[in-house]
Parts: sequence; C-alpha cells; structure tokens
Amino acid sequence: MALSYKSRRRLSLLILLVGLPAYVIVSVTIIGLFDRPPFWLELVIYLVLGVLWALPFKAVFKGVGKADLDEIPDETS
Repeated sequence: MALSYKSRRRLSLLILLVGLPAYVIVSVTIIGLFDRPPFWLELVIYLVLGVLWALPFKAVFKGVGKADLDEIPDETS
C-alpha cells in the first residue's frame, strides 16, 4: 500500500507529535522499573532506544521534507 505525499506528511506529523512523546514516556517508565544502571549503560540504552523508534517509520519519513513529486507544475503559463 503506497501512501500519498499528503498522507505521509500527516502521518509523520502525528508520529512526531503523539507517538514520539508516548514512546519516550513508556521507555523512561520501563527503565525506571529496574534499579538505576550505571550512567554509561543508561546512556547507551537511551541512545539505542532513540534510534530504534524511527526504524519502523523510515518509509513514512522518507522524502517528506522535499517538494511533492506527485504534483506536476502547470507549464502552460
């Protein structure tokens, strides 16, 4: 299923505004359930979690910052 450019923009905005803060809260809560690890290990855990959230959404974010390729400019003028 291919998403249109407009759909990808809306979905990426939803992911960034709702999904990412929810992911951060869940990650911090889960890490907080255990005894606090050493600083370096905690830093590594958060760095890995910070990269892992974006991997499933790579296709959604790809090309969103560029102009819409589906929209062909009108060259009749």
